[in-house]
Formats: sequence, C-alpha cells, structure tokens
Amino acid sequence: MPRPVTLDQLPEPLPPVIALVGDEELLVTRGISAVAARLRATSPDLEESERAGSEIEGPELHEMLGPSLFGDARLLVIRAGQDVRTAALAVLGPYLQSPVEGTTIVLHHLGGAKGKAVLEAARKGKALEIGCAKLTRPDERLDFVANEVRRAGGRIGTDALNALVDAVGSDLRELAATAAQLVSDSGGEVTLEIVRDFHKGRAEVSGFAVSDLTVVGNEAGALEALRFAVDVGVPHVVIADALADGIRTIARVASAGRGDAYALASTLGMPPWKVKRAQGQSRGWSEPGVRQALGVVAGLNADVKGAAADPNYALERAIRAIVTARRAS
Repeated sequence: MPRPVTLDQLPEPLPPVIALVGDEELLVTRGISAVAARLRATSPDLEESERAGSEIEGPELHEMLGPSLFGDARLLVIRAGQDVRTAALAVLGPYLQSPVEGTTIVLHHLGGAKGKAVLEAARKGKALEIGCAKLTRPDERLDFVANEVRRAGGRIGTDALNALVDAVGSDLRELAATAAQLVSDSGGEVTLEIVRDFHKGRAEVSGFAVSDLTVVGNEAGALEALRFAVDVGVPHVVIADALADGIRTIARVASAGRGDAYALASTLGMPPWKVKRAQGQSRGWSEPGVRQALGVVAGLNADVKGAAADPNYALERAIRAIVTARRAS
C-alpha cells in the first residue's frame, strides 16, 4: 500500500479518487478545499456534491457518479465514509475502483476498523491517500506550525517555534490562526520576543498570569488576577489547569537539578525559555513545599469540576494554600 501523502504533495493532474484518512478536522477540511480549488481552476462549472456516509443510497450514487449527459466535471465528497452502509457500498465500490471519466470522488474515512471495506475499495482502485490523522507528537505539531509560518510567507526560529507551540497548545486550528497572525504582526520574521509578547497577552485572559503570580508567592496579585480572569469569562477549569501546569513545571525543573536551560530543555522536552522561567520561579520552594502544592492542585481539579459548591472560592483557597506551601518551604 502506498504511503499517504500530504496536501503539499498533491499531484498534477489529480487522480479520480482521493482518500482523506484520519480524524483531524482541519486537515480533512483543507484537503477537500484544496481538491475542489484545483478542479475549479480547470473546470469553472464544476458540479459539486457532498454527502455524509450514513446518508448516501445506491440509487442516488448512480445519479451522482454515473456518466454525465453533458460531460460536465463533477466532484462528490463523502464525509465519514466509515458510516457507508453495506447496500450503498455495493454501488459505491465499483465507482471507487473504476470512476467515470470527468468525475472526482473525495472519500473521508477515520482510518479505524469501522467501515474498513469502504477504504479498502478505494485503495484497490489506487486512490491517492492523504494522511489527516491528529498530530499527537510534539515534533509533528512543531513541523505543522513551521509549515504554517512558511505558508503565510514568514520565517521562525527554533526557540520561537517551541515557545509558540507551548503557548497555544495542541489545537491545530488555533495553531494555524496564531501562526498566520504572528507572521502578519511581525512583518514576516517571527522571533522569540514576539511570541513571548503574544504569550504574555494571552496569559492575561487564560489563567497563566494567575499561576505565575501564585508560584512566586504574590498572593494579593494572584487573587486580583483571578478576579479579573473570572470577570472576563475565563473558565474555572482553565485557571485550575494553569495553576497545575505551573506547579508541575516547577517540580519537574527542580527535580532535574541545576544546569543550563538549553541542556535541561532537551532532557525535559520543554522549550528553553519555559525551563529558564521555571528555574527562577522555583527559588524559595522546598521539596516538601512542592509536594504540598501538588496535592493542592490535584484537589482543585476535582473542585472546579463540580466537587466544590463555589469554584471561585475553591480557586481563591487553592491560591492561598499554594502561597502558604511556598512560605513554609
């Protein structure tokens, strides 16, 4: 079986059957858009149809995939192809293996065991397979963002790239939007300083400001930041997650011992700037204090998800407890 290609590797001309395999919605949507745009470039009157796998029926498939009376170019997109029923597959299968001239079929399939016969039929017809699986590994997300920056016409260094992914997280839509925005804001050169400024602005509404103030023992500042975050609508669970991330990062960096931030970053799998920040924040903490704080954030997670009657009070209590743990260190 040929190895799946990426959207950047779409051949010219396009094959008649294209299988988008995976569960990352952004990549699936981009795949469909890229194929449709390529076809419209040569066939402005392209006839386009889209159906969910569970919706299609045999008679309708004959109508959409059979020979066109006027020879018009046609595109049929089948989303969630794993849900195609057996009766419909009996009709769809032959078209996947021997499409009618002028008709392009884009089949989306999650790639699992369910409905595997549909995907196998496309593969037997030598469909072009495009990988659309979720990017679960950090290096995959780094490559994705680097490509997004290049697509937007910009450049980004390794440190800035690591910082950007760490600040935004794993959501590809948000990563793509942020990369494009930073290229636009920077004029093309996305530096570590620009990413840090973005992260700092993001922290004001994401809970990281609360965490940063808490872990250095600034109780009054942390409580003020908490009230602001709650007032602007930041979810309690997001603030709790930020506090937990701050304590866990300090615990990991402190347990790694002293050393160069860049060397530790490689060992810990963190961006150097985050290691360096945690090294500064860890001053004043003892091992028993960190353990105590870890217990606080573990209990807080349950509190903000319903265990506590008042999540606002649960957050305030957790901040005070963390600051107390640090002072007792």
